[in-house]
Amino acid sequence: QLTPSSFLRIGQLSNVDLNEDIHELETEVPRQRPNEIPHNEKLLSLKYESLDYDNSENQLFLEEERRINHAAFRTVEIKRWVICAMIGILTGLVACFIDIVVENLAGLKYRVVKDNIDKFTAKGGLSFSLLLWATLNASVVMVGSLIVAFIEPVAAGSGIPQIKCYLNGVKIPHVVRLKTLVIKVCGVILSVVGGLAVGKEGPMIHSGSVIAAGISQGRSTSLKRDFKIFEYFRRDTEKRDFVSAGAAAGVSAAFGAPVGGVLFSLEEGASFWNQFLTWRIFFASMISTFTLNSVLSVYHGNAWDLSSPGLINFGRFDSEKMGYTIQEIPIFIFMGVVGGILGALFNALNYWLTMFRIRYIHRPCLQVVEAMLVAAVTATVGFVMIYCSRDCQPIQGSSVAYPLQLFCADGEYNSMATAFFNTPEKSVVNLFHDPPGSYNPMALGMFTLMYFFLACWTYGLTVSAGVFIPSLLIGAAWGRLFGISLSYLTKGSIWADPGKYALMGAAAQLGGIVRMTLSLTVIMMEATGNVTYGFPIMLVLMTAKIVGDYFVEGLYDMHIQLQSVPFLHWEAPVTSHSLTAREVMSTPVTCLRRIERVGTVVDILSDTSSNHNGFPVVESNPDTTQVAGLRGLILRSQLIVLLKHKVFVERANLSLVQRRLKLKDFRDAYPRFPPIQSIHVSQDERECMIDLSEFMNPSPYTVPQEASLPRVFKLFRALGLRHLVVVDNRNEVVGMVTRKDLARYRLGKEGLEELSLAQT
Repeated sequence: QLTPSSFLRIGQLSNVDLNEDIHELETEVPRQRPNEIPHNEKLLSLKYESLDYDNSENQLFLEEERRINHAAFRTVEIKRWVICAMIGILTGLVACFIDIVVENLAGLKYRVVKDNIDKFTAKGGLSFSLLLWATLNASVVMVGSLIVAFIEPVAAGSGIPQIKCYLNGVKIPHVVRLKTLVIKVCGVILSVVGGLAVGKEGPMIHSGSVIAAGISQGRSTSLKRDFKIFEYFRRDTEKRDFVSAGAAAGVSAAFGAPVGGVLFSLEEGASFWNQFLTWRIFFASMISTFTLNSVLSVYHGNAWDLSSPGLINFGRFDSEKMGYTIQEIPIFIFMGVVGGILGALFNALNYWLTMFRIRYIHRPCLQVVEAMLVAAVTATVGFVMIYCSRDCQPIQGSSVAYPLQLFCADGEYNSMATAFFNTPEKSVVNLFHDPPGSYNPMALGMFTLMYFFLACWTYGLTVSAGVFIPSLLIGAAWGRLFGISLSYLTKGSIWADPGKYALMGAAAQLGGIVRMTLSLTVIMMEATGNVTYGFPIMLVLMTAKIVGDYFVEGLYDMHIQLQSVPFLHWEAPVTSHSLTAREVMSTPVTCLRRIERVGTVVDILSDTSSNHNGFPVVESNPDTTQVAGLRGLILRSQLIVLLKHKVFVERANLSLVQRRLKLKDFRDAYPRFPPIQSIHVSQDERECMIDLSEFMNPSPYTVPQEASLPRVFKLFRALGLRHLVVVDNRNEVVGMVTRKDLARYRLGKEGLEELSLAQT
C-alpha cells in the first residue's frame, strides 16, 4: 500500500505497489541495464499542475484595477519592499539558528567521542569508541530521517530541484508549506550533526523560498491562521516573484553572496524577469546576508566586526601570495576537465542508485533504515581511516579544534582525524588555507576516494541535506593533491601553492556535479572575497560544464527528470520546427457555453477521466447549427468558487438583491480551492443556469493551428501561461496546449523523442 509519504520518492509510478507475484517474476529476469526497471524515466507525470503566472483579466479584475488610484498603487509597491525586507531578515535568522545549533551539537558529539578515544587508547579496547561513534551518528540521523520520511517527504534532499520546478511554473504539492520549513530546518541540523557527508547550504535555498511564500500570502494554512495582510498578493504571479526573492536570500545567507543569489534566481529559477524584480531580489539578498552577519558577530562576541557574511566562509585569499601566471591557465583548464569527468561519474552513479531506491526502497521505514546504515558506515569509514593513518603533525602553531592524539607521540596529533572530526565546512576551509606540508598525499588520496562514494550514496537519502559542501570538499581534496604533486614536480616553486589548486578543484567538482555557470562563478568569487580568481574560476566552470554535459546532465536536472516533472527549458528542442500546434495540442477540448446549466458544469468538474483545469467559453447560440466562436477562458478554481457561492442566474432574477462576488472571494479560496466533491448542489439547483461572462477571462491567448512548436513554446514559456487555446481560421476552438504537451518533446541521443504520459 502506498502511503502519501512515498509521494516524493522521485517520481513514484503506478507500479510501485508491487504484489508478491510480480516480485517472483522479477528476480528471474537478469537485470543488465537499469532501463529495464519498470520506473521509466521517459514518462511525464500528470499529477503536477501548472501555476497560473498569467492573470485572468475578467471584469472583476478590471473593475478592481480601475478603482485603485495612484496612491494605492504606491502603497502596494511599498508593501512589496517591506515583504522583501522581511524575507531577508527571516532567512538570515533561520540560517543563524541552523548554524549555532549545529556548531554546539556537533562540538558536543566530537568532544564525547574524542574523550572516549583518548581514554581507550591508553588501556586498549578501541572498538568501544567505534561503537559509540557509529551509534551516536546513527541515532541522530534516525531522528532526522524519521521526521522527513513520515511527516513531510518533500523536505528530503536539498530542495533545489523542487524550487527550480516551482519557479519554472510547476506546482509541487506541499513544497512551500510552513510544515516543510520546520521539518527541513530540523532535518538539516540532525543530518549534519549525524556526521553524514552533507552540507547545510543547499536547504537554505528551500527554506528561504518557503519563508517568502508564507510571508507574501499573509497567512498560514498549516497553522490555519489568516492575518488579513497582503491580500493583494494572493495569486500565483505575485507568489512566484516572492519565492524567487526567497531563493536568492537563501543563497546569499548560505554563501554570503548577495549578487550570486540574484544570479542564481535568474539562472536556475524565475521564468519571467524584469528590472524592478531584480532590484527587489537584490535588496532581499543583501538584507539576509547582513542579518546573518550581525547576529553571528554578536554571538561570537565581536559585535562591531561583521566578519561572517555567510554560513560557509572560505576565508581570505591574499592576492600577493596567491596570484596566478599565464602558464597556469592550461593547468586550470585541465582541472576543469577532470572536474567534469568526476562530476559526470558522480551523477551517473547517483542516477543508478536513485533508480534502485525508487524501485525497492519506497517504504518510509526502509528509508529510515537506509539512512541509519549510511550514517553508521560513514562513522566506521572515518574511524578505520583515522586508525590506519600514521600521519602525525606537531600541535604547535596549528589551529585544530579537536586534536586527536591516538598513536602519535606526545605533542603531535593525527592529521587524518581533522578531516573527519570537523563539520565538512571547516574541512573545506582547512584544505584551502593550511600551510603546504600539512597533509600526507597518501591520506588525502584515500580520503578523496572514500568521501566521493559516501557523498554519492548520501545524496538522495530521505534526509534534508545539500550536495554543495560535499562536492566542494571532494574537489578541494583532489585539488590540493594536485597542487602538492605539482610543487613536488617543480621542486617547490612558489606558484604551485596547494591552497589555490584546492579552490580550483572545488569549483571544478561542484560545477561538474550541478552544472551552474554564471551564479557559481560569482558565488565562489564572493565567498573567497577575491576578484583575482574570477577568470580562472570561470574557465574551470565552463570546462567542467562542457565536459560533463557531454556525458550526462546536471544532478538537479536529472532528479527533476526522474520525478517525471513536466519541466520547460528556456528553448524548445532545436529540431522541433517541423511540428505544428495541431500536432502538439490536446483534443478534444471540453468547452462551456457562456450561459451554462449548473448540472452540466458540476458533471464536467466531477468527471475524473478528464481532469481539466481550464475550459474555453464559447458563444451559447440557440440554434446549434452555427459553430460557436471562442469568447473566453474560465478556470476550474473559478467555477468551484461560483458553485460554492451559488451564483446562479435564477437567483439574480428574483427580487433578492444578492451580494455580487468580489475578487476577494477568489483570493480567500487561494491557493487550495475546495475539491468539487465537497460542494453540494441539490437537484433543483442543477436546473439553474450560471452566467460566466463576468468571471471568464475574455481575452485568453490563442494561437492558430499552423503555428510551429518553437513559436508556441516561446509564447507559453515567456508569459508563464497555463493554457493556450488553439483556434482555426473561424475562431473556433480546435485544441488546447498545456505544459504537458510541450514538455513531452525532448532532445534525446537520437534526436527528438516524445515521452508518454503517466497518470501517477
